[in-house]
Amino acid sequence: MAKISVEKQQLLDWIEQDRSQLIQFFSDFVAAASPNPPGDTTVAVKHITDFLDREQLPYHLIDPQPTMANVVGTFEGATPGRHLVLNGHIDCFPVDQNDDRWTHEPWSGEVADGKVWGRGSSDMKCGTTASIFTFRYLHRYREKLNGRLTFTCVSDEETFGPWGARYLHEHHPEVYGDCCLNGEPSSPYTIRFGEKGPLWLEFDIYTKGAHGAYTHHTESASKIAAALIKDLEVVTKIEPNMPDNVRSALDQAREEMDRAMGMGAADIVPRVTLNVGLLQGGLKVNMVPDHVRIEADIRLPVGVEKEQVISVVERVLKGYPQVKMSEINFNPPSSCEPNHEMVEYLRKNANALGGYEPAPVVSLGGTDARLWRYRNVPAFVYGPPPTGMGTYNEHVEIETFLHVVRCHVLSAYDYLSHAGS
Repeated sequence: MAKISVEKQQLLDWIEQDRSQLIQFFSDFVAAASPNPPGDTTVAVKHITDFLDREQLPYHLIDPQPTMANVVGTFEGATPGRHLVLNGHIDCFPVDQNDDRWTHEPWSGEVADGKVWGRGSSDMKCGTTASIFTFRYLHRYREKLNGRLTFTCVSDEETFGPWGARYLHEHHPEVYGDCCLNGEPSSPYTIRFGEKGPLWLEFDIYTKGAHGAYTHHTESASKIAAALIKDLEVVTKIEPNMPDNVRSALDQAREEMDRAMGMGAADIVPRVTLNVGLLQGGLKVNMVPDHVRIEADIRLPVGVEKEQVISVVERVLKGYPQVKMSEINFNPPSSCEPNHEMVEYLRKNANALGGYEPAPVVSLGGTDARLWRYRNVPAFVYGPPPTGMGTYNEHVEIETFLHVVRCHVLSAYDYLSHAGS
């Protein structure tokens, strides 16, 4: 393992002294329910700002939508230099109140069995806590730093909404920076330098409809939908024109991708995938449906353009005159340099702290880090495993949480001090 410098050891000592405070902050943050939808983060934002006020740390609120405030803080180091931005979101997925599989109350933030339990613990209040405490510790060290550190704790991420990081990028260029560090779920085994791009398409199928006994009177919208879904699989055959550095990084990280995202992930990270997430139609079992709606989630890897996918889909639709297509949402795939110095800092620190050797990879899911990459600002994700993310029993191991905090603090210090060691 790499040796830790004296300056970085002081940062680690502070974290260890604050161990109980860190766990309590994280637990209370999870207990400050912030499901999106509806997206009201008022209680969770107050939890953050109360802490910042007690610590006398600089921040301000940017809240074009009052119930979805963004907390932004910044400070300058002793000498001019580069600008590092920490990013995390405050909102989280909602909870199905009828899901009785939770062994701990989903909005409790309960600390039990060496874990913090609850909705939003993994996605992403662990990582956002790491950003907040990184800002806190490096503020103490500001006389040793070069450049500027900014943190952006944002709302409205889970629905790709307009009031969070998107709003900051459209109206507050001061948050762009030179590099971004994010703590979304990644697992300690991977560092995300890119992500696939979701293209969501809606297909409406219209027919005459009829009584269920009179199938000779009309085409069935549901049967057309079934055939269309099968034919749309052709998009998964599109070959990406992937940059050499991205392809090389992915080829070298197959084991880590499968370990972090589940067996088979390495096969689909560089491929177009299709998921039909919504299929609606029909009124009664003995009626031939006259309208069916399909919503498809097509994920584009780095090296595939939206126009390529739309072209293939339109060719399929030539055989389906009953179908009308419309676009619901699109975010292009994004990537940056997999061998960037921040990746090296994260890898060195993860190894020194826990013996991990995280590999740079492209993520299956989307994060706000893409917004920085769209502006050619390198952005990287290092966080906990996605255990229970979007389902029941979401949780984070306390030791993993503390590892993420330590790794973010030390890597941010390295970047702003040029003291990687």
